[in-house]
Amino acid sequence: MTKGRLLALIAAIGLLLGALVYGSFSVVQTQCDLCVEYHGTRTCRTGSGVDEEEAQRAAQRAACAVMAFGMSESINCERTIPTNVQCR
Repeated sequence: MTKGRLLALIAAIGLLLGALVYGSFSVVQTQCDLCVEYHGTRTCRTGSGVDEEEAQRAAQRAACAVMAFGMSESINCERTIPTNVQCR
């Protein structure tokens, strides 16, 4: 491999890594703390996303993951109205 090709390869890898790091920091803009009560159990979790809707959905999915067992219960839990939501 010639010196020019090696430098071009290193530059390309550097640009790719820079784009990945920049993209990972710029995506999360909103965080929400959310509590869900399902089958008598209340669980609170935090979710992040590009907007409030996505952050709430992530928080509810995380809360339901520890309370619901199976696909049907997970879907029902994720459709439950949260008892508390605070976004920032």
